[in-house]
Amino acid sequence: MHPCLNMIHWIWTAILTLLPIAELRGGLPYALIQGIPWILAYPYCVLLNALVAPIAYLFLDSIHKLLYRWQFYSTNFDKLVERARRKLAKKVERFGFWGVAVFVGIPLPVTGAWTGTLGAWVLGLSRRKTMLAVLVGVAISGLIVSAVVLFGIEALDFLIKHKAMEAINTIPR
Repeated sequence: MHPCLNMIHWIWTAILTLLPIAELRGGLPYALIQGIPWILAYPYCVLLNALVAPIAYLFLDSIHKLLYRWQFYSTNFDKLVERARRKLAKKVERFGFWGVAVFVGIPLPVTGAWTGTLGAWVLGLSRRKTMLAVLVGVAISGLIVSAVVLFGIEALDFLIKHKAMEAINTIPR
């Protein structure tokens, strides 16, 4: 059976892409390794990972309303959010949309759609802008992850200073 027709690969790709730890960085490589063509895997993973923003908002709003009934939570949470908003207000106003997009777009641990949406929610950014920023960031992240998977780690070779690497390689072991 052709890999594109094997539904289990599509299901596992979806699960990995929606998980907070793996996200697109786990789902897209899995799909490509399983033989799903990039032209199908990329939009599938990007759209699934972009769905994290509305899912996260729904989850955060529900949990927040539930926990807000407790005096201890509401008092401490309000202080924490107010302090974070005061500290970051100028940066949020300056980089709001693009800050979230770049943060989500960098495919490193702890940067992604879940964390980007959580940060935007805490800072009170517009839902619509946050969801669009997450989509842009996930699309960027998908291109970077695709390049690394399809072309190998050499795809990021332009980021490495070769003289520094040569010096590291000459260290006796």
